[in-house]
Amino acid sequence: MSSCPISRRGVVSLGLTIPLALLTACSPTDAASSQAGSGDSSPNVASHTFRNPDLGCGFFEPTASLELAYAQSFTVDYYEGGFALICVITGERFLVIPAGKDVPSELAPDIQPIQLPLQNIYLVSTSMISLVDAVGALDAVGMTSVTAEASPNERLTQLINDGTVVYGGRYSAPDYELITASGCTFALENTKLNHVPEVRDKLTELGVTVFCEQSSSEREALGRLEWIKLIGVLFERENEAQRHFDALAERITTIAAQAPTNKTITFFYVNEDGAIATRRATDYFAQMVELAGGTYKSFDPDGGDAASGETDGSGNTSSVQLVVNLEEFYVRAQEADVMVYNTTVDESVTSMSDLVAKNALLADLKAVQAGAVWACDHEMYQQIASMDAIIGDIRSALLDEEPAAGFLWRLP
Repeated sequence: MSSCPISRRGVVSLGLTIPLALLTACSPTDAASSQAGSGDSSPNVASHTFRNPDLGCGFFEPTASLELAYAQSFTVDYYEGGFALICVITGERFLVIPAGKDVPSELAPDIQPIQLPLQNIYLVSTSMISLVDAVGALDAVGMTSVTAEASPNERLTQLINDGTVVYGGRYSAPDYELITASGCTFALENTKLNHVPEVRDKLTELGVTVFCEQSSSEREALGRLEWIKLIGVLFERENEAQRHFDALAERITTIAAQAPTNKTITFFYVNEDGAIATRRATDYFAQMVELAGGTYKSFDPDGGDAASGETDGSGNTSSVQLVVNLEEFYVRAQEADVMVYNTTVDESVTSMSDLVAKNALLADLKAVQAGAVWACDHEMYQQIASMDAIIGDIRSALLDEEPAAGFLWRLP
């Protein structure tokens, strides 16, 4: 099955894809047993150019692959004995070793082993917290890069407060002594780690396997959500991951099938230089707007096909973020029906007067005049497992209704 992007234009194909997934998707154990010895793999997995199922051990051949309908940044192949090979778009490969099994002899030197069960891990990627919780695996976390006050997850906050999970330092400055003393052997990181390669090197030197998730590179909203299946593989919660993905995908399908709102929406904040930082058409939020029945007003000069790279939160133009001057923003956004101020970055705006104080020109915009300006929960980007609720709130804002889940709230 090839990648099937979900969009309002693709509601018909989505309606076919999701029920098929519900009927044919299976846990790795089921997949291995149903396809054992066939050597077949999901066509979508087979199409990934970075996939390399050769373990370097001549007698090991994949018996099945994890079915992926949307994710383009990882693959999983299964082997006899319960082994699973994860290939990531970065070129890295990881072999998941079942409990009680040894690392296969003559394993290819580029493959990093991950010994199950994972315990006492260092959880750094905040966007993965909701997915780890969704599959019921927070009990495997021993350290995290967020404090109780900054935690985006209630369950994790509770674990930190009762001392079950401890603060292990930020991604750029881990507590190496604590990591060593605790016997931690696995760190789940995100792409911010690319900015501090010395941290990765040090963790590796200490015997920690560093897995840098790439969900932010997914071009489809459900591709980002489908990383829950990889979380299921890592934490032996494949069935839970599949059920959660299917349930959310079905609810998102239902929302996307509703009549379009015929409303346009902008998503922005004013940076420290007084310029406007907005998100490209390829961004997670832009995709959710389309699924909610709206039209995302993009400022991409190239139609949304952004160059590779990533945002570092500093306000610089990147593959997902674009900075434009206020005058250009004013001209192109003045007829937008709805505006959302990006309080995931700038939490200083809590009212319409705060917004206008950024620049008086903003007061003349159509959405401001109509009172159709919203702020978003500062943890929205960390709540992948609640994607259906976020899309529902966006649709409510487009329809000028009160959002039910609280991911968006109207500026008073």
